[in-house]
Amino acid sequence: MTLSKTRGTDLAALIAATCLTRFEFRSHYLYDIDSVNFALALKRFDTTVHQPYPPGYFLYICLGRLASLIFHNANSALVAISIFFSCAAVAMIYVLADTWFGRGAARFAALIFLFSPLAWFHGTVALTYIVEAFLSALVGYLCWRLDQGDIRFIVPAAVAVGVAAGFRPSSILFLAPLLLFSLRLVPRRQAVQGIAASTLTLLAWFIPMIWITGPRAWLSSLISLWLTVPGKASIFNSSPLNSIARAATIVGICFLCFGCTILLALRTGDSPSSDIRSVDHRCKAIFTRVWIAPGLLFFTFVYLKFVNSGYLLILAPPGYAWMGLWAQNWYEKLRLSKPSRTLLIGACAAVNTTIFIFAPLYCSYREVRRFERELSNILTVLPRIAPPGETMIVGLDSHFLGYRHAGYYLPGYLTVQFPEVQLSGMKVFAMRNQDTGLMSSIAAGSIRNFVIFPLPNDPEYSDYVARLRQRIPPGDLHVIVQGGHEYAFGPVEDLHYLLPRTASLSLSAVPRR
Repeated sequence: MTLSKTRGTDLAALIAATCLTRFEFRSHYLYDIDSVNFALALKRFDTTVHQPYPPGYFLYICLGRLASLIFHNANSALVAISIFFSCAAVAMIYVLADTWFGRGAARFAALIFLFSPLAWFHGTVALTYIVEAFLSALVGYLCWRLDQGDIRFIVPAAVAVGVAAGFRPSSILFLAPLLLFSLRLVPRRQAVQGIAASTLTLLAWFIPMIWITGPRAWLSSLISLWLTVPGKASIFNSSPLNSIARAATIVGICFLCFGCTILLALRTGDSPSSDIRSVDHRCKAIFTRVWIAPGLLFFTFVYLKFVNSGYLLILAPPGYAWMGLWAQNWYEKLRLSKPSRTLLIGACAAVNTTIFIFAPLYCSYREVRRFERELSNILTVLPRIAPPGETMIVGLDSHFLGYRHAGYYLPGYLTVQFPEVQLSGMKVFAMRNQDTGLMSSIAAGSIRNFVIFPLPNDPEYSDYVARLRQRIPPGDLHVIVQGGHEYAFGPVEDLHYLLPRTASLSLSAVPRR
């Protein structure tokens, strides 16, 4: 696609605005447990100990290592990747919407993305979802050109799907059907070439990843994670109510993804059906359904949690394009002066900005800053009241302030995870010096006591920690309150109340890989 001067100006302004807004609100600590997993993998890649968690995110880690050569800080490197791909995503969404509906719709689509509370958040933290959003938009655009008969896009579309899977392997489940759909009218020989190009791209990153981890170890860790988390809640082995709850969660995430502009889809005059009367729009509507259907089915019937709202960003690019069209139609029908219409658009942007900055949700700027204040406070207080040579940290398996944050930001301590895990026998994840091991037994060595790493100040977390403390005999726990957090200490001899199968006093306290 050849861009005109006006479209080039649009893109330059949108990219600059995206870069500035993401940079200004960027996170300064690794925000989520997965962020820490990625940071650990920059030093040593091993999916068996979740550096990163299976199935690996190999190309993302490779890119992160390159970025760390520039920024020399894991969080800064990974956040820089998020900012870069946010800029790439806004450009790709503009190009897609412009191709489908013209410049007016493209400008609105890109603005909706720019002020999307969810997209804004993921452009500021060390997670992979905004990268996946860009790759989805890229694959969608290339597949659309292919669907319209331009066979020059066969190999680029196929390669893009393979690359997307290298950044987030689940992308192959959601984007491969769109590629296959786009190949349906292509001559068989050229379709085979496309599939071969995609396969070779997949193998180009998959073989090195398996070589590093080991086929059996990689597969074992993947199966274990699946059985432990997603596999327990799928439609195949849980109540249908879980799927209903996930469908409701998807609706809620759509409000985060599009902000107040989601109301455009509810207008009877601008409903989807009114936009697909023409043959051209019907083709785009069918293409969009093929694009988003695999993801919607997976997230409804297999796995989705609100804290994983970023999953939906892979489905968002066509949504932004359609929202751009409906916004343009709505804008043109308003019986207001141009300054008034511009003011109304500014008000919508302000509403979305307010949601991102102030909403009491995990994906808001407010919550990121609250988390960072709590973590900074703990990292200052804990070394003062618990010397690392005498104290072991017990961290919980939590997205925020869990054992990963404790082990990464307090590398001098031996940090173990509660609860134990069933991996070739009962074991416990343990960290020291920003590296992870799986221990079948824990030894005291010079360690005299353990401390439970504080969770965020939230009633739900507090209730969980209170139940955890009840496992320890009354009177054995000593609680110190400093900086608004409670630090519960216990003698190392009581560790078996928390980790009954792995707490032992006979072996070295150094984690084994």
